[in-house]
Amino acid sequence: MRILASYNIKGGVGKTAAAVNLAHVAADRGHRVLVIDLDPQGAASFYFRVKPKVKGGGKGLVGGKRDLDDLIKETDYESLDLIPADFRYRNLDLMLEAEKKSTSRLRKLLRPLSADYDVVILDCPPSVSLVSEAVFEAADALVIPLIPTTLSLRTYEQLEEFRMEQKIKKLKLLPFFSMVDRRKALHREILETFPKSHTNTLGVPIPYASAVERMGVERQPLTAFAPRTAVAGAYRALWDAVDAATG
Repeated sequence: MRILASYNIKGGVGKTAAAVNLAHVAADRGHRVLVIDLDPQGAASFYFRVKPKVKGGGKGLVGGKRDLDDLIKETDYESLDLIPADFRYRNLDLMLEAEKKSTSRLRKLLRPLSADYDVVILDCPPSVSLVSEAVFEAADALVIPLIPTTLSLRTYEQLEEFRMEQKIKKLKLLPFFSMVDRRKALHREILETFPKSHTNTLGVPIPYASAVERMGVERQPLTAFAPRTAVAGAYRALWDAVDAATG
């Protein structure tokens, strides 16, 4: 079982869109997929038409009184399930802090799911916190959307520094560019220069497209309601790149 986290310190970079579309493509490719919506805003749950509520809230998720099996909901897509968000996850840091070996708690919870799922995708809140540290310990790789701008690249450098400080050696960082507008000279320049110094970059940019914004209207993965669009093709190619890097 592979555990992938769609993560960025910065919000508004296409993190949830990546998690939802990669999950749908992976399931369509024949994998058994579970999405875990860790963001209290619950956008991934909204896209999958699942009520953002977990019995017991954050305590129900990390408190150890029930298996994660009890929290799993089916989606409208074959081989694609979801553990929804809950607004009470905003206090998840405090709940984790109360647990022994708090940063390893998520990894322990996920381990028994290996018999049922091939891929787990964590949609993470945009922060550096105890929750993200637990994600870093649980995940095999972070799939990191970056907008090709100076500030977005700065947050990636901060993440690399944090990983080195915490000595998280086994965790792969897989950055890719999101919301790309090739009409902008800065976007074109960064797309050319960044991969030269960061050879782990996934070479599949996701273009800026109004179809991505329609996910909130359709409440579906873009790869489901607009499969023939160029951006849907980009997400399929992105999954293939992630699959090759983590398989």
